[in-house]
Amino acid sequence: MPTREKHIYILGIESSCDDTSAAILFNGEVLSNVTASQKIHKEYGGVVPEVASRAHQENIIPVVDAALKKAGITKEQLSAVAFTRGPGLIGSLHVGVAFAKSFCLSLGIPMVEVHHMKAHVLAHFAEDPKPAFPFLCLTVSGGHTQIVRIDSPLEHTVLGSTIDDAAGEAFDKTGKLLGLDYPAGPLIDKWAKQGEAKFEFAKPNMPDLDFSFSGLKTSILYFLKKQLKENEDFIEENLADICASVQSSIVDSLMLKLRKAAKETGIQEIAIAGGVSANSGLRTAVTEAGEELGWNVYIPAFQFCTDNAGMIAVAGYFKYLEQQFVGQDVVPVARWKF
Repeated sequence: MPTREKHIYILGIESSCDDTSAAILFNGEVLSNVTASQKIHKEYGGVVPEVASRAHQENIIPVVDAALKKAGITKEQLSAVAFTRGPGLIGSLHVGVAFAKSFCLSLGIPMVEVHHMKAHVLAHFAEDPKPAFPFLCLTVSGGHTQIVRIDSPLEHTVLGSTIDDAAGEAFDKTGKLLGLDYPAGPLIDKWAKQGEAKFEFAKPNMPDLDFSFSGLKTSILYFLKKQLKENEDFIEENLADICASVQSSIVDSLMLKLRKAAKETGIQEIAIAGGVSANSGLRTAVTEAGEELGWNVYIPAFQFCTDNAGMIAVAGYFKYLEQQFVGQDVVPVARWKF
């Protein structure tokens, strides 16, 4: 039976990759959303799992403490803890899961497991306006790219997903080819605003609503090799145009499938989520498509785009209402199916 409590405080914990985050939710409203990022990974050009898990151990207690203080409550007021069980880096997930288990055991409150990608979708319920059911969500991050149909907070159906690399991975690996720091997505976005999409790259032709970005990465690699043979300063002299062209290619691929999904399902409530939903090119493309096709478009605030505990708390809140709890025997799942 769904709970009928009047005052529900949820502590959300997110530790799936390299951001340690904690949030407090009160009756569905986010009171605080605190994140500690790990800048050290820039030195390696990508996330180092062991380094990430050790940093989570250092950050999780201060981050939870900060979230509680910012929300103006004590830990004794909490109704439950929602935590990311997966998917993600197993070492990083272990830190969040272990903290949630010990914290809940000490307070005598229930635990709620949350699927990281479902939380990205439900991030739209952390603020107004909220999409009506059913709606479609294009979820794009460093590790995932998929179109999901959402019929209720707990009913999600994947309509299409990437068969190889994710869009965010395409951004980051292209950035490495261009000599940009990690994470490269925001830097490509920044340079793209100053350039023109005048270079063409291979466009995937996947069936149905699936995506593929490995061919695009290969096309970019061969293009740069060819141009650098003719002019060793090609990247430096054309960085803005290269970034604009790369971004345009990725956004076009995403929008092609999103338009198709909306047409096939007849759903006009359209949302985007995940780290790449912070990309200005994608945000503009979805907004313009909405104006053209009559969609009701929902784009999350930047704090709810990247990995954050606010979305974990929101997802946990919906499961808490249905009393979907887990026990102390719960373990993290690195590759948890959607």
